[in-house]
Amino acid sequence: MASVVESAWTYLITHFSDFQLACLGSFFLHESVFFLSGLPYIYLERAGWLSKYKIQTKNNTLAAQEKCISRLLLYHFCVNLPVMIFSYPVFRYMGMRSSLPLPSWKVISTQILFYFILEDFVFYWGHRILHTKWLYKHVHSVHHEYATPFGLTSEYAHPAEILFLGFATIIGPAITGPHLITLWLWMVLRVLETVEAHCGYDFPWSLSNFLPLYGGADFHDYHHRLLYTKSGNYSSTFVYMDWIFGTDKGYRKLKALKSYGNEAVGKEI
Repeated sequence: MASVVESAWTYLITHFSDFQLACLGSFFLHESVFFLSGLPYIYLERAGWLSKYKIQTKNNTLAAQEKCISRLLLYHFCVNLPVMIFSYPVFRYMGMRSSLPLPSWKVISTQILFYFILEDFVFYWGHRILHTKWLYKHVHSVHHEYATPFGLTSEYAHPAEILFLGFATIIGPAITGPHLITLWLWMVLRVLETVEAHCGYDFPWSLSNFLPLYGGADFHDYHHRLLYTKSGNYSSTFVYMDWIFGTDKGYRKLKALKSYGNEAVGKEI
């Protein structure tokens, strides 16, 4: 497996420049993973498939879904791509490289774990700031236009928010100066995580049903259903920040009530 990855990587660095891989390659990879993982949830909602796992009964209109996609394409090309291009010198200065040898899986996994923990911490506080009255009204309310989220709404946001919370995603790699393959893997995992958190479905195979500290779709869907002053559940990936600072109390109370209700129904049966 390692030789296959190394051979593929050798082909890339032989045929493309470091700039092309780090900027254009990263953008292409992001768009591919984001839309390929997010679009299926639109079709699930339209077709009504697997509806028993859908968290909310309400569906988005066709017009709302199309608006989301068109805005995303605009923001990705006009905000995300320029950010990738202009941040390239910073990452190079901090030590990012694309040359061989590739880092070991131990190094890659350690760095990515660090990125997830740091991103979640920074995102939590940035997200709470965005829920203050003025910033919510003028910036963050764009993201909350979709009270019933679906996968692609994960990146539907005001350009200022894209830059503000995007800092949480890139600060870890900017600090460590990783190999480009580590950066790509981090980006892929982060995209898959945020799409899943916004997908609107709580499947039996969802990670939140197996990893106690992982938030997942049910955790974040609660955040979208409530008014900004009462939402809570501000973390991006994990649940411990909200638990430590008490911003998940409403969600935990709702879960307890649902659990009690299910137990009561079970006893009656």
